[in-house]
Amino acid sequence: MIAILDYGAGNIQSVKNALDKLNVDSIVTNDLSELEKADKMIIPGVGNFKQFFDFFDSDYVDKLKQILQTKPTLGICLGMQILFEESEEAPGVKGLGLIKGKVKRFTEGKVPQIGWNKVNLDYFYFVNSYYCIPEEGKITNSEYYINFCSIINKQNLTGFQFHPEKSGKKGLEMLRCWLNE
Repeated sequence: MIAILDYGAGNIQSVKNALDKLNVDSIVTNDLSELEKADKMIIPGVGNFKQFFDFFDSDYVDKLKQILQTKPTLGICLGMQILFEESEEAPGVKGLGLIKGKVKRFTEGKVPQIGWNKVNLDYFYFVNSYYCIPEEGKITNSEYYINFCSIINKQNLTGFQFHPEKSGKKGLEMLRCWLNE
């Protein structure tokens, strides 16, 4: 069972639909016991760094962080960004700090970046104003006026800055690969 974390925003239904297309059992929840029982977790994208942390109280965030330290988890867009220590989107708001580094705002080009961008040899759908600068983990970069991290992996945590659930066949293939890890 895959748990999709419900934080009151995000692209939850699109992620659920993508998993349904892959014939994967999933549940949308923010119940900590359900998250603990799940085989893997997805933190969907779309939203605001501060709003994510405002949605939950600090005790919940501490317990979620404990679960995320061992649970195979995929963060998508904002879901990837909250794994980091901090974001320019919300000065003074601490991220989960599970991946060392910070999140910065694009300063060039049209912001947000909306549309198809290259990750390795394939194109995926992006909607982001911010990008991660990791100090650790394996990464793949994309380019939008600068090189930026589009995929990161650190132990049980994987992050996609793009939206696999909105990226057609290639996006579903990426989700399937992560699910089969």
